[in-house]
Amino acid sequence: ISLEEVLQWSQSFEKLITSTYGPMIYKTYLKTEDSDENIEFWLACEAYKKITSQRKRNSVARKLFTSYIQPQAPNEININSPARKAIISNIQEPTQSCFDEAQRIIYMHMERDSYPRFLESKFYQKLKHSLQTNGN
Repeated sequence: ISLEEVLQWSQSFEKLITSTYGPMIYKTYLKTEDSDENIEFWLACEAYKKITSQRKRNSVARKLFTSYIQPQAPNEININSPARKAIISNIQEPTQSCFDEAQRIIYMHMERDSYPRFLESKFYQKLKHSLQTNGN
């Protein structure tokens, strides 16, 4: 992990979440806030969109639904009722985009809420500091 990459994370949430180590580091931070289900869901949706086999898509869609979407799911994410209802009605024949709205909502939650706290956190500051003083 390079200092350059870590410094870029403070430029935008997009840079953090699309970098090589950003999602993993951010997830570690979110665990301290008990909200790592957000990044897990977001990353799972990114992987889901790449699935080409309908059979595999059906299987993964059900896993996403039971893990993150259904009420009282073990890693239930905070999305609005219309988004949840849309997924519930589409889960029998899941499309490549059936989780897009939920993923967008979760992205906004992370960008607005936990990302600013991440940048201010001792966790991020220590990482930055250790790379600045020790090189890589």
